Amino acid sequence: MKTAMMNSRMLLVAALMMFGSIPALAGNVKVIANPSVKPDSISTDELRSVFLEERRSLSDGSHVEPVLARTGPAHDAFVEQYLGKSDAALQIYYRSLVFTGKGSMPKSVDSDAEVAAYVARTKGAIGCVATGTIAAGVKTLEVR
Repeated sequence: MKTAMMNSRMLLVAALMMFGSIPALAGNVKVIANPSVKPDSISTDELRSVFLEERRSLSDGSHVEPVLARTGPAHDAFVEQYLGKSDAALQIYYRSLVFTGKGSMPKSVDSDAEVAAYVARTKGAIGCVATGTIAAGVKTLEVR
């Protein structure tokens, strides 16, 4: 009985530590866009819709093309915080879009630096990188 209670407490502490770190990671993420994207801010709902392939343009009519790093702390924080999914669940979601013909997988690259470079050179591109990523030729969107 005492061991079971101790295990339950340890699980609770571990869960609190894990979930407590998600907002901290989200603070280390920035959303970047090609300068051709007109708005300087984006709502969380609009951002989610773009990356879940539910829409191809923003409310002002700006065409957008999402790009994601394949892995990394910024990727994981972005997917959990803004898309409400784990990376595995997101991959299943994208595959189901492709399989049913309802959408396609967004462009994916190997690193935050590659996300920034792709966004800089691709009209309408929008992506997420770690706050410290050097991202010349892009603008940072405020997420509201």
